[in-house]
Amino acid sequence: MTRDAHTPLLVLWDIDQTLIEGGTVTHRAYAAAFHTATGRRLEQPWRFDGRTELAAATEVLRAHGLDPDGGLLETFLELIVAELHRRADELAATGHVLPGVVDALAAVGAVAGVHQSVLTGNLYPLALLKLRLFGLDGHFDTRIGAYGGDAWERRDLPQYAFGRAEQHLGRRLGGSDTVIIGDTCRDVDAAHAVGARAVAVATGTTSAARLTAAGADVVLPDLADTTAVLRAVTSRDPAIPHDEAERAPGRGGVVHAETQPA
Repeated sequence: MTRDAHTPLLVLWDIDQTLIEGGTVTHRAYAAAFHTATGRRLEQPWRFDGRTELAAATEVLRAHGLDPDGGLLETFLELIVAELHRRADELAATGHVLPGVVDALAAVGAVAGVHQSVLTGNLYPLALLKLRLFGLDGHFDTRIGAYGGDAWERRDLPQYAFGRAEQHLGRRLGGSDTVIIGDTCRDVDAAHAVGARAVAVATGTTSAARLTAAGADVVLPDLADTTAVLRAVTSRDPAIPHDEAERAPGRGGVVHAETQPA
């Protein structure tokens, strides 16, 4: 069963390893920001795997025995933003858009009633930077997205998107009007938290089997099959057999720097 074309639909995309692969530039930027903020080398691993930037930065400071309070967390996050902007040309040169993404975004965006934005662990300015660098910004209304400086837990992010959608679109949308697309179990959990449809892609470090076990409504090997992506987004029932994705498993894992959308 497909959705009524007259019903508004909010489609929220993850960015890293769902839309783009950024390579190792971000790791070097974070290490440099950590050293500048703390005077120490980054020795503990930086864990992404769907965490918000707010959570990841806090955890890495604590892992090094540092107190994130007292302004250190805010300084660290601002330096991360500055370091990645300084490395923007390198990020654009070494990263790439994942297969099928441009066609998928265009096709989903052409569906009547669809509003596309992002639900990402990236801080707002970094989300904008990455979308612009890889030529994807034109597909999204970033005013109605949710970002990694909004909340500690990713599962809390959809409510920020709903609030911004009400402010900017003049209509309150909820989980039943929303599809969340991402490559980690935390993306699936965020969808479950609000009753949204969870579409998972096995393009990151989380395997299709794990995404299936997490309860994704649909698991895709990637976004290369535009018809499959459209069916996954617009259907009210799981339309893609999970074992189709399992045949191509994945490879597997309060911000002041710039004003976030109101």
